[in-house]
This record gives sequence, structure tokens and C-alpha cells, in this order.
Amino acid sequence: MRIGRLAYVCANGTALARCGSFSILKAFMRFFKLPLALVLCGLAQTGAAQVAADSASKAATSTGGPNKKKTGRFARLFAPSEKPSFIPYPSVFSQQETGLAFSLSMLPVWRFGEDTTTRKSNARLGGWISQKGQTSLQITHNIFTKGEKVYLLGEASYYDVNYFYYGIGNNTRKVDESQVEYTTIIFNQRVMPRIAPNWFAGLQYRFTNLRNIKYDEAGEEGGANKFRTDLETGQLSAREGKGGNTSGFGPAVLYDGRDNVLATYRGQYLHAHGLFVGKYAGSDYSFNRYQIDARHFQPLFNNTNTILAMQYLGQFHTGGKVPFRELSAFGADLGGSIYNYATLMRGIYEGRFRDRQMMTFQAEVRQKLFWRIDGAVFGAVAEVTNKFSDFSLNDTKFAAGFGGRFRFNRRDRLNLRLDYGIGSGGNSGAYFAVGEAF
Repeated sequence: MRIGRLAYVCANGTALARCGSFSILKAFMRFFKLPLALVLCGLAQTGAAQVAADSASKAATSTGGPNKKKTGRFARLFAPSEKPSFIPYPSVFSQQETGLAFSLSMLPVWRFGEDTTTRKSNARLGGWISQKGQTSLQITHNIFTKGEKVYLLGEASYYDVNYFYYGIGNNTRKVDESQVEYTTIIFNQRVMPRIAPNWFAGLQYRFTNLRNIKYDEAGEEGGANKFRTDLETGQLSAREGKGGNTSGFGPAVLYDGRDNVLATYRGQYLHAHGLFVGKYAGSDYSFNRYQIDARHFQPLFNNTNTILAMQYLGQFHTGGKVPFRELSAFGADLGGSIYNYATLMRGIYEGRFRDRQMMTFQAEVRQKLFWRIDGAVFGAVAEVTNKFSDFSLNDTKFAAGFGGRFRFNRRDRLNLRLDYGIGSGGNSGAYFAVGEAF
């Protein structure tokens, strides 16, 4: 469960049947059509007002005059028109695991200094609480310092959640769906000084703490809880049933030639990093992780009305036992810094398939429609295996779908995103989030 999933989400069932019939969803959309239109218009006016205010601030600063105010040290970090906004955005969502939940989030966007060649930074701050007593708090960031001398990427998150566990492997069964509760803390930080134009290299540190694991409820059809069964058969270790810490350091190298990190029109992105988890860093587990994330963006038809976006992501483990929550996994809204904030395999439940090795590819066409409204279609493939040599086209999982975008902040290309996807094994899901999927 990620804070990016801000509204109605339903995966792993038969085309929204687990959360209500599709006709209910259509009725819901008809009922809220007018309020939704009013909200979108309000957001548009808010975004326009913010840009107008920023422009006025910039003009006032440039002209000076007797009413010019002294700025503090913090304010001087930013260009007058690029100060971050901390306006909160509330929303409501519902899932089988959580029940009704309320969330509040902010996504400030800013630029350090007045050099417009320095790309904009952003952060996500948010949290939610559900009627079943579950909570989540998350802070993530993508930061380019002044002059892009250093790039910072990371997160600090707390989750007290329920989620569905299906087992380990690429062919887990829906009938084994079992609920697991746990509390986890995640801290991940990468610090990468610039070594050449658009190239950054440095170190990362990642820490996770998993505790309070509960798996008392029966499985999907009243059978044994799959998590308990995997503990009893040795698929999961006794240590995994109690939780524990993972902690490690590793190198990170990044090429980032994107023109805008929130909604890219053109450019390439290549991020490779390693993580060496072990007792030397205070970890209860020892393993190595290697990841590569490659993305390409380009306009079609000689303008930016139609954008092609593609991503390949591979994550691979060697060494000792990898605890179940740190295994490679796909399914929408895993998000977070572990996958560089990408949403993988929209239409498949979060973490539905997990194992030691993973490869996934997705492509999306983003089309400008009218006013602030855009559309998108997307497709993806993925597979997880125990060994790298086990990858096979015959076991590939598929996901595809379509969605709409509302650009409530034109200056920063910040979109509200609503996607609907279907995936292998009868999975489906609707996802409402801030920002593009990748």
C-alpha cells in the first residue's frame, strides 16, 4: 500500500467484483460527475492563481521599490517564482483490506536558485488512516541542489497495514490469498554528486524494520493461511515470521537527461545501483541486490501532444536469504524509492508475484486531448523467478489499461492520474494518484 494510491483501488479480484460490481462503479461516476467537475475547475483556478501569484512576486522582486521586503535565508534558496507550495490535498479511498480510509498529501515543487537549467525538485508528504485502524506516513524526495551539483533521492516511511499474501514465485494461486498484518519502517537515501553533465554517482543506504507480523485469519476460501503454511513448510524462515531488520550500503550511478521529472516529454533515464545487506550494517539478513532502471521518452508526430514513454526495470539478488518483503515483486503501487517511484504492472495487485529475480517492461502513450485533460494507454509484461536462468517467455505476466490525466499545475506539469488496468490471472484495478506512473 502506497500513499500514491489516493482513492479507489481494487486489485486481485474479478474485474472489480471484490469491491463491488462494475455497474456500481459507473453509478458512482455518474453521481459524482458534477462534484468532480467542480473540483477540477477549483484545482485549475488554484493552479492558475498560484502561477499568477508567483509571476506577480517575480515582477515585484525584479522591479524593487520602496515596498520591497527583506527575504530570509530560507527564501533566498529559491528563485522568487519557484518557492515550494505546501497546500494539502485530502482524499478518500476504500479497499477490502483497509475499509474506508482518509488521506492527506502534499507535493511541493521548487527550483534551487535562479538558474533555469537546474531542474525542479519535488517531495511527497502524506499519510492516511483507515476505519480498521491502519495508518501510513510517507516522505519521499527527488532533489537537485543548486546548479545540480548533487542529486538526492530517498524516502522515510511508516506503515501499519494489512495486505494479501499469495506465496513466493511466478505461479502463485489466487485461491491461496491470505491476509497478513505488519508494521514496517523504511529509510532509504541516495546521495549522488554530479560527475559530468546529467551524470551522478555516489552511495546509498537502505534500512527496513518489520515487526508485529500477524497471520491469524483464514485463507480466501476458509483454508489455512498461506503465510502460516509457508512458515510451516520452510518456504519462509522462522526469522521471517518474526520480522527483523535489513540494513546495507551500496553504490549508485545515474544518468538523468529528462526535461522534467514529473511529466517527461523527452529524454533518457538510466539508474543502476547495488545494495550489500549484512551484519556489518546491523542487519538480521545477508544478501546482495542489483538493480537497473532504464527509461526513454520522446514526442511523436513532431510535437509534444503525443508522448511515448518506455521503461525496463530489472532487480536481481544473490547471496543469502532475502526476507519476503524485500524480495523482488511487481503489482501496482509498490512505488517508493526501491523502484525509483515507478508504478509497475498496473492491473495486478501490489506484490502479487514475488521472488529473488525480476524483470519488467512497460510502455505508455500519453495524448493531449483538450483544456487540461489528457489520456493514456499502457501495456506491461513482467516475470519473477528464483534463478536468473529460470526466465522464460512462456511464464510472462501481462497487464494493460487506459487512463485520464488532469493537469492542475501547468507550470510544473503536475497531473492528477486516474488509471484502470487488467492483468494476468483475473487481476484488475483502478488507481488514482498524483504524478505519472513513471
